[in-house]
Amino acid sequence: MPRQIVTQTKTTAATQATQHQDAIQVLMDDHRAVKKLFDAFEKADDNDLDAKTTLVRRACEELTVHAMIEEELLYPAAQEALDEDDRPDVEEAYVEHFLVKVLIDKFTTLRAGEAGFDATFKVMSEMVRHHIEEEESDLFPKLRKSGADLNKLGSKLMRRKEELESKIPKDAGDNTMHLH
Repeated sequence: MPRQIVTQTKTTAATQATQHQDAIQVLMDDHRAVKKLFDAFEKADDNDLDAKTTLVRRACEELTVHAMIEEELLYPAAQEALDEDDRPDVEEAYVEHFLVKVLIDKFTTLRAGEAGFDATFKVMSEMVRHHIEEEESDLFPKLRKSGADLNKLGSKLMRRKEELESKIPKDAGDNTMHLH
């Protein structure tokens, strides 16, 4: 089979696979990806400033896109689908996102090797791990039981995620990104 056809087939298969992921699966895949970046940072050599810079930049990019798709699409759908007693879970998630964004913003000026760089990333990763745990053990199961159309929501999340990721500069020399 010519290479072009093979590539097109793979791309089509990948697109179809992502279109059929439900919202919770899309978000849990994001969670796994960012946890791998946190783990890699913890294992990085203290003096490997290039690796640390790259890992922080990638984590900030992932988290920024993830927070945006959750805030634009998931949380409003959750507030609509969940009972009134479960809506404070969503409000808490918004507040946690706000705090993570404050820390992401610190990386616009903070550089690897400077005082506070590692500590800021450690605190951010601990907050995000806690947030992930709450979403996966509480919010996501409630959402799954709610009867919300998670396949339709999953397609919307993937489309928005691809749109946001296409705006990330591929040669980003800066530690962070800002999407609006």
